[in-house]
Amino acid sequence: MRDITIIGGGPTGLFGLFYAGMRKATAQVIDALPDPGGQLTALYPEKFIFDVGGFPRVLAKDLVRSLLEQATQFGGEYHGGQRVVGLEEKDGHFELVTDTDRFPTRAVVIAGGIGAFAPRRLPQPAAAPWEGNGIRYSVGAPSAYDGKHVVIIGGGDSAFDWADQLNARAASLTLVHRSDRFRAHGATVAAVQAAAAAGRVTIHTFHELADVVAQGASIHELELKDIKAKSTRRVRADVVLPMLGYVSDLGAIADWGLTVANDEIAVNSEMATGRAGIWAAGDITTYPGKLKLIATGFAEACTAVNQAVHWIYPDRKVNPGHSSNLAIFGQKDD
Repeated sequence: MRDITIIGGGPTGLFGLFYAGMRKATAQVIDALPDPGGQLTALYPEKFIFDVGGFPRVLAKDLVRSLLEQATQFGGEYHGGQRVVGLEEKDGHFELVTDTDRFPTRAVVIAGGIGAFAPRRLPQPAAAPWEGNGIRYSVGAPSAYDGKHVVIIGGGDSAFDWADQLNARAASLTLVHRSDRFRAHGATVAAVQAAAAAGRVTIHTFHELADVVAQGASIHELELKDIKAKSTRRVRADVVLPMLGYVSDLGAIADWGLTVANDEIAVNSEMATGRAGIWAAGDITTYPGKLKLIATGFAEACTAVNQAVHWIYPDRKVNPGHSSNLAIFGQKDD
């Protein structure tokens, strides 16, 4: 049993986990993604963020690392790979049900960002046997691609960001897209096109995956189909990174009796959802004047957690005071 269970392990959820520990509440985070960080980890770990207080600029992955260190100092846990499928009430508490486990909790804070999201997978049947064995939907450490023949499929920000990041590391880098119109930021497109002009990147537009050619138990080449000329070509490939975007939805949360509009949860100034014991914070919420920023999510997480703590333990104040005066940090407790 935990006092507070936070759904969503992005920056808002991780800061909420810290704040719950600071308020001496037992807490945990559950998330559908295996690793903490939410979109920061899944979509742009190597990008700089410039609008987080105290950091003139910070790599997304470094911000996640710091948030996780801060969040777990009081024993709070992150449970990844846990997609929420239900919510039950029994004996005066909630029980969050995932596709593999059950998490009893006294209160819930929903910090699910844009909802549970998963990568769009390659639709070609030839790709399925190689998922997790050469076809990767998350990039991980850039150093893993040193000296590899890398093929990136897609034409959006993630595809071009990683093409820009990895082309100096890879033995070869090929970018494949079904169109010659790209959805990425112009400066990144220009950088990748410049790398192509210098021979460090090969770009195949109007192409899509046709087949995977193996050598033993590993991917050796991809067969690409020219969707205009109807011809095919082969390109060397050790690793394939499909960057086709993500699909997201509220999933089971939409059925919990909350006020939901356009996949967002309506909250009041206390981040209350209208159902006792459940609060929400971050990009998943909506209210007049809402700003979808990491900084806003931090503040909303504090509000949600403080309200939840007071709801569970009415003798504890909603406002904890300043952290510089709290005994939990070894300071004089006000």
